[in-house]
Amino acid sequence: MRHSNRSKLGNFSVKFKCPICKEPTDSETTAEFPFCSARCRERDLGNWAMEKYKVAAPMMDESEPEETESNERSQPESSDDHDE
Repeated sequence: MRHSNRSKLGNFSVKFKCPICKEPTDSETTAEFPFCSARCRERDLGNWAMEKYKVAAPMMDESEPEETESNERSQPESSDDHDE
């Protein structure tokens, strides 16, 4: 049994269009929110399983060091202790 989102959202409801069929949905009355029905929810899950949706790749490759890090490493360390 699915629980209503009412307790999570307080005393107001969220109105939205089903991402699959574009029918209006209401968080207060639709247990499958944001979908209008179990059928649309399962269809969306199938779309993910069939890789019809894609998550965007990161803008920067995390394996490469940032530019500021590489600049700090390439500059020689200066020490003011030996300037006497």
